[in-house]
Amino acid sequence: MYSVSIIGASGYTGAQLVQLVIQHPKLVLAGTYVSQNSSDAGKGIAELHGNLAHVDATLTPISDAALEEMANGVDFIFLATPHEASHDWMPILSSGKAKVLDLSGAFRLKDTDVFEQFYGFPHTQKQSLAQAIYGLAEWHEAKIASADVIAVPGCYPTASLSALKPLAHNNLLDESVRPVINAVSGVSGAGRKASLTTSYFEVSLQAYGVLGHRHTPEIEAYLGTPVIFTPHLGNFKRGILATVTVKVKAGTTSAQLEQAYTDAYADKPIVRLRKSFPKIDDVAHTPFVDLHWKLDETSGYAVVTAAIDNVMKGAASQAIQCLNIMTKQPVETGLVL
Repeated sequence: MYSVSIIGASGYTGAQLVQLVIQHPKLVLAGTYVSQNSSDAGKGIAELHGNLAHVDATLTPISDAALEEMANGVDFIFLATPHEASHDWMPILSSGKAKVLDLSGAFRLKDTDVFEQFYGFPHTQKQSLAQAIYGLAEWHEAKIASADVIAVPGCYPTASLSALKPLAHNNLLDESVRPVINAVSGVSGAGRKASLTTSYFEVSLQAYGVLGHRHTPEIEAYLGTPVIFTPHLGNFKRGILATVTVKVKAGTTSAQLEQAYTDAYADKPIVRLRKSFPKIDDVAHTPFVDLHWKLDETSGYAVVTAAIDNVMKGAASQAIQCLNIMTKQPVETGLVL
């Protein structure tokens, strides 16, 4: 059995991690933590998340002493925290025996200048950044297996890269035309904190972060080519539907696309290759990535759709996938019942 602590357990992703750890056959929940000044400190997690009414876990305020104790006291630490907190705490948390899985964006981008431009503060944890392995589970399994620090991918990049990497890997993309990614997320992607923009009465389908969203450089860095990425806010709770339009190289056939996706995901049980375009309800509350595509051989344009649950595959369940890889268990352990 492996002991697990979760920092940031009061939020949507943190609570989802609690549920996944509780149901995992090889994990034991050692502690649930929130920031020192959180209004949720001292509460039971069941007070905040009714679906966890069966879980006896108190939200403990974090402290420097707790961070140091945790580094050697548990096997795995999940950080469902703001980027700044993960950035500042990583050297302490990764100094002991514990392996750290960070679900913030603090260690995803290796270029610190790009990081500062998109996240708004300088990255000074160079050693931790060098340690961090990008946790796109289906594509970086070998590196994840031996890692001590995992930067769990963002939700939009997970959907976008799952759709695009088989094409890039097989050198099928026309490099003169940028892939165009239009993706819609449920309001849980904005977190649990109350906000006028995500209140029920205010939410309406709209684009945001146009030509400047911080997930754009993350997608580009791990795809290896520039993209045009436009996120949208949808009036539903959870899920992401990413519709990606690409130009493929001249002469590319539908059979080649089929082979690219089959080869990439044949032995990946979390990815489902669908016979028709998926919808969000197909993946909500599941760890799956659902993919479907169609190529117009005459024009050379293809449309690929990826559907994920942003709180699950876009965050918590992908972190569990990485832990499974690190502990040499089947990747779907505790996720697919």
